[in-house]
Amino acid sequence: MSLSFDRSNGEIDEYIDLMMSKAGVHHPRLIREMILTALKSGQENNYMADQKLMRTTMKEMRYTNKIFAPYRHRKKVTVFGSARTGRDEPIYQTCVEFCRQLVEHNYMVITGGGPGIMLAGNEGAGAENSFAVNIHLPFEQETNPVMSEDDKVITYRYFFNRKVAFLKEAHAVALFPGGFGTLDEAMEVITLMQTGKNPPIPLVLIDDEGGYWDEWFKFLRDSLFKRGLISGEDFGLFTITRDYREAIDVIDEFYRNYHSLRYVGKKLVIRLNKQLSQEQCDILISEFSEILAPDGTMALNEALPEEHDQPDLHKLPRLIIDFNQRSFGLLSALIRRINVY
Repeated sequence: MSLSFDRSNGEIDEYIDLMMSKAGVHHPRLIREMILTALKSGQENNYMADQKLMRTTMKEMRYTNKIFAPYRHRKKVTVFGSARTGRDEPIYQTCVEFCRQLVEHNYMVITGGGPGIMLAGNEGAGAENSFAVNIHLPFEQETNPVMSEDDKVITYRYFFNRKVAFLKEAHAVALFPGGFGTLDEAMEVITLMQTGKNPPIPLVLIDDEGGYWDEWFKFLRDSLFKRGLISGEDFGLFTITRDYREAIDVIDEFYRNYHSLRYVGKKLVIRLNKQLSQEQCDILISEFSEILAPDGTMALNEALPEEHDQPDLHKLPRLIIDFNQRSFGLLSALIRRINVY
């Protein structure tokens, strides 16, 4: 029989309802759709490799949520960098101290769980404040000794699942010098923020004495910006520094008043830690009119009725924006301006 996501599947819907009732699940409407998706895939596709990919993806994402769920109340910083960085290199010690200081500021640290900068990050934060988001590779990527016995280790088969975990749980990203993988992560984070597929978060690039990130910046400026392939506001999506203390300040300041955001229809709802005055709101309107949709505005408000699904955030004051859903570099600048108040 042909299956449908509406309730027209007869006894199949009854079996699914019964199964969910006996198992006891949260959000049964969503779980029902996942079950039907699996059944429909089984009907439509007899290619086993496709089914294995879907199966493994769901299993890895399920386990990711299980591992991170007990720590949702803690902000986390994902740290990227070379697996080949030696313990005797100054940038290794910089990463150790950076992550040690992050913990003192009540952050947890997420790394790839391998050697080099990943080991430095876990060493600085300690296993109790670390996650290791690892990957099956034929080289370089055994779980490092800091995390090898910890229960906050996840080892993925697929890179794309691992990348989701790195950003899904991160409130900030720090990048140290590295190879192809590090550059891949840097460009992906920027792309996701530039296109609005990831909420704005602090992205700090911590440089070494050789100016690794300075050279990268010159490439962006001279080969991309000058050709019109990126815009000037895109440079507001990241910060380059050689001082890890400045990097921590950038992360802290980002959450000084800004809490989080979500969309309700076409409205962008920015949740704040403390209320803005109407005068401050008027200043933001005048300074950031470019981010508004045609005839749009910003307004102070309380939680919208559609936000009932996040009761823990209900009491936070809001700034509601008719956002043009294009100027994400300016949106990051707006958040930094909000944090001045």
